[in-house]
Amino acid sequence: MSVALERTNSGALARLRALLRCEGGLMATLVAPEPDPLTAAKLVEAEQHAPPSESPASIAASGPRTLARREEYELLVEAIYEGYLLHYGAPRIVHVPEDDLKLLAGDRLYAIGLARLVALGDTPAVAELADTITLSALAQGAGSAELAQAVWRAGARAVGWGPSPDHIRAKELVLAGAPEAIEAMRTSAMTLLASP
Repeated sequence: MSVALERTNSGALARLRALLRCEGGLMATLVAPEPDPLTAAKLVEAEQHAPPSESPASIAASGPRTLARREEYELLVEAIYEGYLLHYGAPRIVHVPEDDLKLLAGDRLYAIGLARLVALGDTPAVAELADTITLSALAQGAGSAELAQAVWRAGARAVGWGPSPDHIRAKELVLAGAPEAIEAMRTSAMTLLASP
């Protein structure tokens, strides 16, 4: 099982929590209550002492392709990533007691995030996040949570910066189940970060 990649983006998570509650229905009932102020303060303090790292949403929203709509990209990537965590890890804001319902709630969060992305008209990012969902599922199915994390980092970077030839090749290696896929995916994420 995978855990959350890195420290959370609490602003985007608060917006996702509000969005799910506003939508109503079953998803609204699955939103975990916000932590009490003392617990929230402890979480913030622990986060401040954690090694610096970015959430997939922060990575995706900080690139030149997405910076003009940073908050929207953070929200939609957090929704998709929360869906992934419902399938394979520890979700942060959605609490689901049953495994079957976890999968359905995860799929619903994928749909919420992708629908918001479609509404922005960002077809390349839709394709990239769909690939990220697929490739991270393949990595998890192969028992490699580490590869799944690398896929998420590289996929988020490709949303923000656009895919590089290295990234396209890394995705092919993951699909092929190649042992060098993890290093290719890590390299792809770093190449994308350095790109203009």
